[in-house]
Amino acid sequence: MERGVFGVLAKNFLETDGLLRWMAALKVFDFGRRMRFRSLTGNKISAMSHGMDLNQEHILTRDTEATIIPAGEVHMLSAGTKAAISQALGGTVTIRTDSGLFRLSAKDWDALGAEAAEALAIELEKSSATAAAEEQFSEEQVWEAMRGCYDPEIPVNIVDLGLIYDMRATGPNESSLYSVAVKMTLTAPGCGMGPVIADDAKQRIEALPHVADASVDVVWDPPWSPHMISAEGRAKLGLE
Repeated sequence: MERGVFGVLAKNFLETDGLLRWMAALKVFDFGRRMRFRSLTGNKISAMSHGMDLNQEHILTRDTEATIIPAGEVHMLSAGTKAAISQALGGTVTIRTDSGLFRLSAKDWDALGAEAAEALAIELEKSSATAAAEEQFSEEQVWEAMRGCYDPEIPVNIVDLGLIYDMRATGPNESSLYSVAVKMTLTAPGCGMGPVIADDAKQRIEALPHVADASVDVVWDPPWSPHMISAEGRAKLGLE
């Protein structure tokens, strides 16, 4: 039943001006329902198998820097702040507090407590090991690396959201390494998380064993529209 409700909301945003309207409607639902929705659409972090419950409330163990979503500004959360993990995908973590949504970088996961930090680190190690296992460079490795990047409010990676407009690899150079240039966009021009998401993509690409450097530029032409979402993304959002 709930999936049907979300499907209707998502279809409405396809027929109007947007994702922001759909996300606003989504926020009307309580936190627990959104967690169950993510479970239905297959987007719960697999750290659940390590005993971490996304509905569990955590108490920050120290003062912690976090990025405000969607403003993109860095804010200091005080020790003792109550937080729940609302999204943990692709090695990035979004937490929900009484003050709103924030993104935590990997260096600050320990503030969520030892158990949560360990479960998140296991998932990050798994994704890194998969990338390192490749012996030769391929453009598919780059696309796969970008599939590990997520909008912190939407459980669909930036590739399936249709945010990547162009990717070009040049090389190899004398060291057998490649340079990668990416052009991407955002769902809305005013999104303050744009530089954060672009930097996340850049770091993931540069972490590939055969990449020397990467550039990720945000562009606005053509304007993004929901129709650019892939079939996989539409399925995760309950559009099909």
